[in-house]
Amino acid sequence: MTAIAPPPVGPDWKVWARQLSAFLSRSLVRLQFKTQNDTAAEDGVMLWDGVDGYPVVSKDGVWRQLVMADGYAEFVKTTTVTAAAVNTPYAITMDMPLFDNGIHLGTPASRIVFDEGGVYLLAFSAQILATSANAIEFNFWPRLDGADVPFNRITTNTKANGTTTVVSRSIAFTISAGSYIEVIWQVDDLSGQLVATPAATLPSAPSVTLSITRIRA
Repeated sequence: MTAIAPPPVGPDWKVWARQLSAFLSRSLVRLQFKTQNDTAAEDGVMLWDGVDGYPVVSKDGVWRQLVMADGYAEFVKTTTVTAAAVNTPYAITMDMPLFDNGIHLGTPASRIVFDEGGVYLLAFSAQILATSANAIEFNFWPRLDGADVPFNRITTNTKANGTTTVVSRSIAFTISAGSYIEVIWQVDDLSGQLVATPAATLPSAPSVTLSITRIRA
């Protein structure tokens, strides 16, 4: 690790003591930079990884990233979404995020791209509406890098005409740096919609919300 040398001893010990005190007050609050010669053989050593730009700590023989206040976002869809065909998967195109750090919209805007890898908690909700009395089945599921993710589909049904219901689920994903995720939906009747509610006497409501938080590196 790169060590910062203390001030040299001069002829005046009082001056040196003041310089040493000032040096320690500055240096003890800084992490030393990790070099290629540093090993994680001893647990509990904390260093700054200048290449990747985050602190690391040694544990069980490896350097583990300490998660900082980045890797979070909240995306919404502020307009009503309708399907062009029944039983056809569609990726939901999100609006610009309400806030984001380390996560952004890709191209197309249905892709949510992650700058850093880690374990992320995704909280999804959709406001569904039936505009007919038909029994309508809605399905939602995630795609990671273009592949459907198993065991994470949400299926719900609505029957009453004009009934609005909110469906939601929170799931955790291990995601690599540069990967992207999409929210897919499908409906078996075109009178089923993902409905946004404009502001009136009450605040507006989005048709879809996706909140993302990185919980570990």
